[in-house]
Amino acid sequence: MNAIKATASGQRQRRPSSDGLAGYALAGPGMALMAALVLVPALGVVVIAFTDWQIGAPSLGFVGLDNFLSLANDRVFLTSFTNTMLYMLVVVPVTLVLSLVIALSIEASGPLRGLYRTILFLPVMAMFSAMAIAWEAMLHPTIGLINLTLAGFGLPQPNWLRDPALVLPTLMVIGVWQHLGYAVVLFIAALKSVPRDLYEAAALDGADSPLDRLFTVTLPMLGPASMFIIIVMSLRALQTFDVVAILTKGGPNYASEVLLHTLYVESFQFFRTGYGAAMTVVFLILVIGLTLLQARVLDRRVHYT
Repeated sequence: MNAIKATASGQRQRRPSSDGLAGYALAGPGMALMAALVLVPALGVVVIAFTDWQIGAPSLGFVGLDNFLSLANDRVFLTSFTNTMLYMLVVVPVTLVLSLVIALSIEASGPLRGLYRTILFLPVMAMFSAMAIAWEAMLHPTIGLINLTLAGFGLPQPNWLRDPALVLPTLMVIGVWQHLGYAVVLFIAALKSVPRDLYEAAALDGADSPLDRLFTVTLPMLGPASMFIIIVMSLRALQTFDVVAILTKGGPNYASEVLLHTLYVESFQFFRTGYGAAMTVVFLILVIGLTLLQARVLDRRVHYT
């Protein structure tokens, strides 16, 4: 009997090690691929950020922190950083509030829910390069649909993409339109997961009006979805590139310049690869730091049960 127990104990001790080896074997290819495609290139960018290398140059030199010190005095970089933060601080809250209102309205509507969801999700599925051309046509100062409509009401017709005071707000409106459908779909999915008996319990406790049920049941239960949407929308806002590259090229006078477009211009048009790598490092630190900060702050306010 003791021998049987000892054998069984030995098998139990050996099983975790074999399972662990099997786990490492299954996860190994994925981990190696991630290292090859993400970690090694990221490490390479960090190394290049401390050099003066240019694309095509046969040699490079170590310059230490010179690239980062130059960023602190670069007016274009500081402008693009400010524009990017303003863009994010406007687009994310507006998208969050509008998507929540629209999701609640769709769920309260009748048989046309599927049609509304499809219409709102179309910008997410469509190629933005094609949609940008449509926006450029609508925003044309003389023959664009928006200005023609304003002219019909006797209102001024501004040059939306060439006025330094209007170009960034215009891009913000396009950004909200671009991301709205994705957030609406996430909120609709979260609304469907709210247990119905919570509303019944809230009604028994005196929360009879729709507004009371919204603040006592719906919004607390949408906490995880709201946290996810805020983080994802913030990352997308920080990564804004295509709308600027297609519609404004950062102009006029850098009024619509954003970080990724500045990074692209420095690295692949001016071929200042080391300087662009330093900008990339700053951008990565910003993204990682902001994501961790949002997750830590929002997680304390989220109810998961």
